[in-house]
Amino acid sequence: MEHVPPPAEELALLDRELARLDARRSQLLVRRTWLLSVLTQPVARPAAPPAPPFAAPFGPPAAPVGPRGAQNVLLTLGGLLLTIAAIAFTLVSWGHMGIGGRSAVLGVVTVAALSAPAVLLRRGLPATAESLAALASVLMVLDAFALHRVAVPEADGRGFAAVAAAVLAVLWGAYGLLLDRLRLPLPLAVVSAQLPLLLWAWAAGAGVTVFGWALLATAALGCAIAVWGKGVAVRLTACVCCWATGLLGLLVALAQSVSADAVSAALAPGALLLVGALIAVSGAWRAPAGLAVAGGVVAGLCGVAAMGGVLRAGVAWGWSVPVYLLCGVVLLVAVRAPLPRPVGQGLVWASSTVTVGAVLAAAPPVGLSLMGAVSQLARVWSGTPDGGVRGALGMESPAWSQMAAAPVVLLVVAGLLGAASRSWAWLVRVAGPVLSPGAAWRGAAGAGAVALGWAGFTVLPAVLGMSYAAAVSVQLSLVAGVFGVAVRGLRRRMDGVGLTALVCALAGALSAGMLSLATEAATYAVFAVLLVVFGGAAVMLGAAVPTARTLPPLPSVQAARSARALQIVQAVPACAAVVCGMVLARAVGASLGLSAHQAAPVMLVVPAVTVLLGARLRGLPSALPVELTGAAAGVVAVGMAVTDRPFLALVLALCGVLAAGTAVRAERRPVAGYLAMTLFILAAWLRLSASGVSTPEAYTLPVTVPALAVGALRRRRDPEASSWTAYGAGLAATLVPSLFTAWADPHWVRPLLLGVAALMITLSGARLRLQALLLLGGAVLALDALHELAPYVVQVVGALPRWLPPALAGVLLLVVGATYEQRLRDARRLKEALGRMR
Repeated sequence: MEHVPPPAEELALLDRELARLDARRSQLLVRRTWLLSVLTQPVARPAAPPAPPFAAPFGPPAAPVGPRGAQNVLLTLGGLLLTIAAIAFTLVSWGHMGIGGRSAVLGVVTVAALSAPAVLLRRGLPATAESLAALASVLMVLDAFALHRVAVPEADGRGFAAVAAAVLAVLWGAYGLLLDRLRLPLPLAVVSAQLPLLLWAWAAGAGVTVFGWALLATAALGCAIAVWGKGVAVRLTACVCCWATGLLGLLVALAQSVSADAVSAALAPGALLLVGALIAVSGAWRAPAGLAVAGGVVAGLCGVAAMGGVLRAGVAWGWSVPVYLLCGVVLLVAVRAPLPRPVGQGLVWASSTVTVGAVLAAAPPVGLSLMGAVSQLARVWSGTPDGGVRGALGMESPAWSQMAAAPVVLLVVAGLLGAASRSWAWLVRVAGPVLSPGAAWRGAAGAGAVALGWAGFTVLPAVLGMSYAAAVSVQLSLVAGVFGVAVRGLRRRMDGVGLTALVCALAGALSAGMLSLATEAATYAVFAVLLVVFGGAAVMLGAAVPTARTLPPLPSVQAARSARALQIVQAVPACAAVVCGMVLARAVGASLGLSAHQAAPVMLVVPAVTVLLGARLRGLPSALPVELTGAAAGVVAVGMAVTDRPFLALVLALCGVLAAGTAVRAERRPVAGYLAMTLFILAAWLRLSASGVSTPEAYTLPVTVPALAVGALRRRRDPEASSWTAYGAGLAATLVPSLFTAWADPHWVRPLLLGVAALMITLSGARLRLQALLLLGGAVLALDALHELAPYVVQVVGALPRWLPPALAGVLLLVVGATYEQRLRDARRLKEALGRMR
């Protein structure tokens, strides 16, 4: 049966018809949209000219500018031009008129500008009235400037400006209250009221304290206006001015309080800070929730700075942080005060801010204690350092003496957080009128207590100037204690306290381990203790890890996640114990006076132990991480022996034995079996190379022939067996060493024989459909041919123009790109053909 027309032609006809229908549908939709827009136009609006048919609009038409918007633009531009003209007249054309004319002109214009808004408001022209009011405001400033230049030129400019600002504030305030429909005069009065006290203090040459009082008094005025002022614009302007002047005044007082060196010098800025706190509380009492919280924060910080500044002046500078911290803690008593809830929340946040600042100030010594131990890597087993633990950390004693308050701060905060976590129900009941913290905050408090307590005890030996041995002992005891907290917490539930303790324990163990590298005895003692601690933690956590037998048949998502997290956590100390074993193995080699390559077999004790542990922990989640860490120790051993080929061959052979022992277990056999085969082959090659053998075939062929015979028997008994299992090892034992030797052989006999053998193996693989023979033979044949053709290729490339290789590469890319789909299909066919081979 034949198709009429043919399928390809019919498909082309259908595509063309569908395209024509789509185009027609688009035209009809555009026409429908235009008709709807014409029908939905208002009746009063004149009909728009008809749009050309099928003209699709690119978007909705822009809305015309309303008359009110245009009027505002015109009035704004007009007022701006008049203002510029008035300023130019005052500053530039002043000298061309007499004093009477100048005064008359400015007076008449100012009075007219001030009178016109009243008439305009009665006629219903508020926008024009606003423009003239703005012009009148500028003219009043110019009148003040003119009055100073003409009437009292000998007066001080700063004092006159203070008086003028006060008078203008009163006049603008009265004018705004008289014409209450104008929006500009009252905010201008508020802004002008911010200047008189500051200008007066400047004119009087007052000191910094007087400036602070002037700023706070101005802020109090702004706060009062913000609370009782008329209109949103006035209140908003007053609020912004209050925050600006108040914060500036508080910064001035804080700088004086911090720099005071005596109690008497700290009293005045302390009083200033307390007044600022009173202003903040009074303003926050009636403010919205957000501003009330901010006001509470400012009030709390001011109170802490005031009291702390006075108390700090009587102690050494290094102990200033604990003093401020104590004041911040005392501030928490305010949660029971009869204050609005937002203000109380602000006070709590202020106390928290002080506490966080104190912790951050005490954090640098902790970093120095942890990172200073890294310097021991450059002085391994150099002997007990001079100066005790401070000398081991690489810092002088005076520097640590100045950090004496750091552990006190950290331990005090840790104690407070711990007490809050343990007495959480009482704390929630007490803080109920102010805060309602959830359970997550309790976990955060417990985690913070653990972290800060560990940090405080970590920095304590260096601050106290302990001896090296005592410091190492304290660090080890701390690591063991924190690990105990971590295990106890994680066995009960997976929470932040246990995880934080685990992280702190690992960081402390790393620091103690590096610190112990100063002496040989300390290294053995510390890493042996750490090995026991890590191992014990892994065992105790492993007892709490749920298995398939202990989990319910259908566990919840939360239970499954918790079990998985605990499995991961349990693997961490187990792997850390293996790392400690690696360090001890390397230390044993160094103690015996062995060089790096000679100590490599000693390092293999660690992977040997992990292989045995893997067999013992079979089925447990920690088995694989432990074995992988042991494998990393094997890699380290290989790296240690790489400088000596005989030892490297020995290490590879021993690693092969360990891999073969691991392959005995069925779940590890697919990976460990191939790894063992590869390691044995590499060991044999290296051993032959180290012995100076130039004809490896004499040693490899006796292995290859029986290996291939055994593989043939395996295939005969089990036709489904892979060719890699049967023939891969036997072929690689001869082909790969011969290939390496052929690349260094200047003669042609070996490459020719190797190429013939590889060709025969490749053809046999293609004929018998055996993947190992085809791929191994083909790869060796290609590399052998490349070796033979390399000199000629180099000569040809050298003779070609330099532009030709890039051009050829471009042509090749174009061809591949043009036939990309076909190449993909070819690659898939090749992959499928190889996959069907055994």
